[in-house]
Amino acid sequence: MSKQAKTQARSAARLAAVQALYQMDMEDISVAKLLSEFHMHRLGAEIEDEQYAEADQIFFDDVVSGVDVRRTEFDTLISSHLNEKWKIERLDPTMLQILRCGCYELLARKDVPKAAVINEYVDVAHAFFDQKEAHFVNGLLDNIAKEVRK
Repeated sequence: MSKQAKTQARSAARLAAVQALYQMDMEDISVAKLLSEFHMHRLGAEIEDEQYAEADQIFFDDVVSGVDVRRTEFDTLISSHLNEKWKIERLDPTMLQILRCGCYELLARKDVPKAAVINEYVDVAHAFFDQKEAHFVNGLLDNIAKEVRK
């Protein structure tokens, strides 16, 4: 697999991980069932005439499982970097998943450069939000990266 193909597969895995974690928060579904559903029906599939990109399944599984296991830790970390007037409960559910995934990679995936993590999740934010929210993701993940990757 070329470096560009690997990068695209990881980008697709990140987007899918945010979607999967959002679905998990909205429904009562186990991680195992969620991963299976995404493997069989979403990753690289064509849904409603839209072709989903091939995703790095191992990377996808790692991010989803890692966020699930460390959710409380990440929520505490995110909360500590929010403006004192903001509570984590005020964050849009999709935004929260983006930030959790970014935290996971910053803490657990030292093989991924911090700039790449931040840029990738800013790109994911662009898929769901306007520029203002993408700037928010950039600033928050950058501040977290400065704390956890010294």
